[in-house]
Formats: sequence, structure tokens, C-alpha cells
Amino acid sequence: MNTTPAPRIAIIGAGPGGLTCARILQRHGIAAAVYDRDAGPAARDQGGSLDLHADNGQIALREAGLLEEFFRLARPEGQEMRQMDPDGTILFHHVPEQDERFKPEIDRGRLRDLLLDSLQPGTVRWGHTLRTVGGLADGPRRLHFADGTTVEADLVVGADGAWSEVRRAVSPATPRYSGISFLEAWFHDVTTRHPDIAELVGQGSAAAADGDRGLFAQRNDGDHIRVYIIQRVPADWITAGGLAPQATDGIRALLLERYRGWSPRLRRLITDNDGPYVDRPIFALPVPHVWEHDPTVTLLGDAAHLMPPLGVGVNLAMLDACELALAIARHDTVGEAVRAYEKTMLPRSTETARLLDGAADGLLSTELPDFATAGDH
Repeated sequence: MNTTPAPRIAIIGAGPGGLTCARILQRHGIAAAVYDRDAGPAARDQGGSLDLHADNGQIALREAGLLEEFFRLARPEGQEMRQMDPDGTILFHHVPEQDERFKPEIDRGRLRDLLLDSLQPGTVRWGHTLRTVGGLADGPRRLHFADGTTVEADLVVGADGAWSEVRRAVSPATPRYSGISFLEAWFHDVTTRHPDIAELVGQGSAAAADGDRGLFAQRNDGDHIRVYIIQRVPADWITAGGLAPQATDGIRALLLERYRGWSPRLRRLITDNDGPYVDRPIFALPVPHVWEHDPTVTLLGDAAHLMPPLGVGVNLAMLDACELALAIARHDTVGEAVRAYEKTMLPRSTETARLLDGAADGLLSTELPDFATAGDH
């Protein structure tokens, strides 16, 4: 960039999108600070496995100079996918070729560590929960954090996910419940403790559905498997049933009744989990989600285009981050860069969201959708 002094860029959210943006900016000699509400990188579980696609997520990693390191960490065998019916009969089985690299799997936490370790020391400011974005549209913007601190920035990048605080500065849109809920269950040391489930899932993922209910199981690093119990239910289905979210035995009994016609082998994905369930209702932003151009605030990833977990979320977030960082590097002002970035990002996200409209229902279909992508959650 040719601007003097250098713009002050604040990225809100240290997920894959925000970190990718910071990494590519730094590779072009542009400083950026990343603010995240977590107390530190190990403050919470980062989620399950992700498949990074050659035509989006991997493009971003290439621009970040991290693609070969990603391939060293990723699991190409994780591209294996089995689709079954509720009786446990395998209807479809994809086994990846030895050199298949189109969408290898990597645990979300491992991807985050790869990106974090690539950044200059001190880039991420942990323990910063954003409360509001103030200031005028032509800048500078003033960020107000929960601990009472404030920061001025010439560009604020909202990479802060589904319930983005930055989004409020440019859009009144809020996520809406899709009608589909995921209930997450964990299985640890599966080779020795859950060998039948390990064999059922294989090296990648396994799924089954009957039109109203589904199960999606996915292998993670460290001999772990995560299972998502997928249902078309009200968002408050647990409390509406008179249960607390921590009432594992009561929830399990309710699920066993709902899945009573399924094969005993598949029902073990409901009964044999280690620890409590985690309720994850699926929300999405209205389509299209657009906003008036603001030269000092923009959004990427779920903050801009929250969609069902069908394998596009992290990939699009990282591609957004890549294109925004490159636009900043190639334009004289951040306002010009934001306009150029949004000119590509907004139509792409709208088109993708329309293609996925109703796709959450597809997670329960008895057809053969690409369930392997459902791990992007």
C-alpha cells in the first residue's frame, strides 16, 4: 500500500478467517492486530474436523505460505465417507486415492495452531470482548471492549462469527434458527474403548438419515470420534421436554425413543458416548445478506454469511480473508480495498447461500448428499 501513515487494522476474532487475514497482511508487510474474547488459545475446545477444499480454503493457505505445512498435518484418509440407511446397510462408500488432496481433513484446533504460530508475536490480543464499534463511517473507528479499554482503528474487520458484534455497525441482520439441531457427542480412545464404532466410522466419516433424523460421525485426531445427532426440532427441544442441557441420561432416553427403529449398531452412536452432549442448534443469516458500503468496517466468514454446516463455512471464511488481505495490499486506501473485496465477496456468498437454501433439511434426506462436508461445524 502507498498510504502514509500505515492504516491501523483491527481484526475481531481469532478463528481461521481472522488469523488467515492477519497472516496474509503480514506477508505483505502490513500490520494488523487481532482481538479475541477467549482468555488464550487453549481457553476452549475448538470443535471438530474440517475439510479444506482445493478451490477455496487451500487457495488461502497458499497465499499464507502454509499450504505444504497444512498437507503435512492434514489427514487425506479423512476423505473416506460412508452413507448408510437406518438399518446400517452401506449405500455408498468413498475411499480416497492415495494422492487425493481435494479436501483433506484437519482438526479445527490444529488448523488454528498452524495459523497462530505463523503470526508475529503479540499479533493476537487475548481476553478482549468487543462491546461496540463507535466513531464515524469515514473513521477513525473506536472499539470499546468489556474490560474498559478502547482502541482506534482505520479499518475494523468483523471475523467474529455467527453472533458478530462488528456486524451491528453495518447491518441489522441477525441469525435465524434453521429448524435443524445438532447434538454433539464425543468418543475417546476409540481403537481400544469403542472398537465397533471405530470400525463403523472408518478413517473419515459415516452418516445415516431417515428423513426426520440423522446421525453423522466423524473421526478426529488423537483417536477421537465426534458424532452429531441431527433432528428437525424446535430450538428449545431439550428444555421443552422438561430436561436440563446437562441431563445426559434423560436426553439419551429421549433420543433412544426417537431412534427406536434404527439398527442397534447405529444407536450405539447415541448410547456409548463419553461425557455429556453439547446442544448446537443451527442458525443462518437471511439470504441475501448485504449492507451499504462502509469504508472503515467490513465482515468476513460467518459474520458476513452464516450458513448451515455443509463444508463451506471455514473454506469461505478463509477465502474471504485472503481476498480482503490482498485487496488491502493492492489498493491505496482501505476504503478502496473494502469496496473491491465486497464487490466479489457479497455476490459469491449470496450465490452460495442460495444454493444451500434448505440444505439443512438435506442433512436428514434419505438421498445421497455429500455428508462428508457436514463436518464443517
